[in-house]
Amino acid sequence: MTSPFIYHGQSRDWVTKNEGSLTLILATEKCYTFEKVMVRHEPDNEEVLAEMTPCGETSQLQYWQATIALNSDRDITHYVFKLLCGTGQYWLDGKGLSHRVPGKETHFKYNTQHQPPEWVSEQVFYQIFPDRFCNGKPEISVQSNEYAVSGGTKPVIAKQWGEPVDTSNGTGGCEFYGGDLYGVEQKLDYLQQLGVTALYLNPIFDAPSNHKYDTADYSQIDPHLGTNEHFAKLCQTLHQRDMKIMLDAVFNHTSTEHPWFNLQGKHNEVGAFQSPDSPYRDYYFFQGDSQDYIGWKGIKSLPVLNFENPQVRETIYDGDDAIIKQWLRPPYSIDGWRFDVIHMLGEGEGARNNAHYVNAFRQSAKQVNPDCYVLGEHFFEATQWLQGDQEDGAMNYYGFAHPVRALLAKLDISFDPIQLSVAEFLDWQSEARAKIPWANQLSQLNQLDSHDTARFMELVKAEPKLFNLAATLLFSYVGTPCIYYGTELGMQGSHDPDNRRCMPWERVESSLYLPMFQKLITLRTHSLALQKGDYIPLYQDDDSFVFARQYQGDVVLCGFNLSENAKTLPLPVWKLGIQHGQFTGLLSSDRAAFNEGYVTITLSGQSGDLYQACHLKA
Repeated sequence: MTSPFIYHGQSRDWVTKNEGSLTLILATEKCYTFEKVMVRHEPDNEEVLAEMTPCGETSQLQYWQATIALNSDRDITHYVFKLLCGTGQYWLDGKGLSHRVPGKETHFKYNTQHQPPEWVSEQVFYQIFPDRFCNGKPEISVQSNEYAVSGGTKPVIAKQWGEPVDTSNGTGGCEFYGGDLYGVEQKLDYLQQLGVTALYLNPIFDAPSNHKYDTADYSQIDPHLGTNEHFAKLCQTLHQRDMKIMLDAVFNHTSTEHPWFNLQGKHNEVGAFQSPDSPYRDYYFFQGDSQDYIGWKGIKSLPVLNFENPQVRETIYDGDDAIIKQWLRPPYSIDGWRFDVIHMLGEGEGARNNAHYVNAFRQSAKQVNPDCYVLGEHFFEATQWLQGDQEDGAMNYYGFAHPVRALLAKLDISFDPIQLSVAEFLDWQSEARAKIPWANQLSQLNQLDSHDTARFMELVKAEPKLFNLAATLLFSYVGTPCIYYGTELGMQGSHDPDNRRCMPWERVESSLYLPMFQKLITLRTHSLALQKGDYIPLYQDDDSFVFARQYQGDVVLCGFNLSENAKTLPLPVWKLGIQHGQFTGLLSSDRAAFNEGYVTITLSGQSGDLYQACHLKA
């Protein structure tokens, strides 16, 4: 039996926060009669069913409204909808429709106290791995044998721009190509012409390796990348261009060359490695008086910090001059932090009291700039960190990158084969969305690839149609898109370090993909629906799916066809509350007028297209 259309969006079109209450709107299909429509919530941890009343209609939809009390005992208010129909009932939660009360993890959620910054969902981020982006000042580049990494065991190697990255000799972390912050500054015109509005830089603080996830000094820009003074100027230039900047913070561990640890004895003070009597000994985890210590994931060049130590807390987040606060203040005034492996830090192995420290990081950052973006790195599900009081968003591997890779490349994150149907793909994404509040869904950072994954073009074996389809999904799906440098040029590369090749600037003029990315970015930055719109499923079959994004009168249809053949799809746009008007293909020349609430679109084989609505009538 076909289920009725029952829908609740979570944008301001559907949810209004009042003093101490929420007013909620629900849409139901008119051809179904409901004896009672209710909102279930738990203001005192006990069920309350608030009856909804009719508040509007179209020819095919009935709208309902109710006001419920916000929870006073906690920040998040959970709610679901219960509808009685004949001898049965329907329940609607964030994941969809069912015939029984759903588990609480997928109830709709509203956090009254902690909201991500409004500006995040309006951005197009661009991730830069500094050493591989652009060499703007060759005289500060690393020279071969200048020093050694990995505790002084591997001499650094200077390579020519564009030379292949070593993937077999274990020297990936000590090869340098000379990219720096001066190069980033020189390419700002390129980035703005692409349409980028925010930069995410991999670590730039003083560190031995090329990736710089082994920090030696949190207060200094690495001298092979630039200076603090130049970085301050770069930040000011970005802000003058109305662009944002987010830095990568590595606080779970340090380098062995950090003065606190001082493995090679290069610093004046006695480091934790040198003596059990060092004032820094308890900054890390040692086995008694030995030199046996805990390294991140067993890597000895990355000793893990102990946040049980008050001096560590003071330096990283708690003190007036804490590192988190320092870079959020002038003259830098960065706009956000991406916290590396944030789920792993805490008091010893097992990340004891992790939630406390993540929340403390958030509070520290928000004290300086309440509007800063707090982003966490989680390679898998991050639900528990995304309820609002810890992170604004996460690198959305679980809810975007993993399912898209599985669907189009037929590989999981471990490069194991996987067969994922369209229905299973959509279910995966809806589950990920349903578990977190709407504002945090919009602030998830969506990427096709990053410095920690194979390039997406590599995964789809350089198949242009699949790559273009994925790019279209990136800029139309719920969340904030981020381009890993060179993805807009179709760069290839397998897993780390091959995914960190030099930016091929010589390919910019001839790139087949750059114009497409420019167009997708332009479409998104001019569409409220794509930035903040509700997600409304409209159609799915074995090899295609269509959803709409809708917000404050702006409507965009997002259609995807995995089949090799063109498909013509009938879409019930009456579910969007519209009956008459026209849709125009934004990536194609397709035009589709519609009447009586239905429109037909045609998608070419293995493609995605976006359709803008105009001349709409309810």
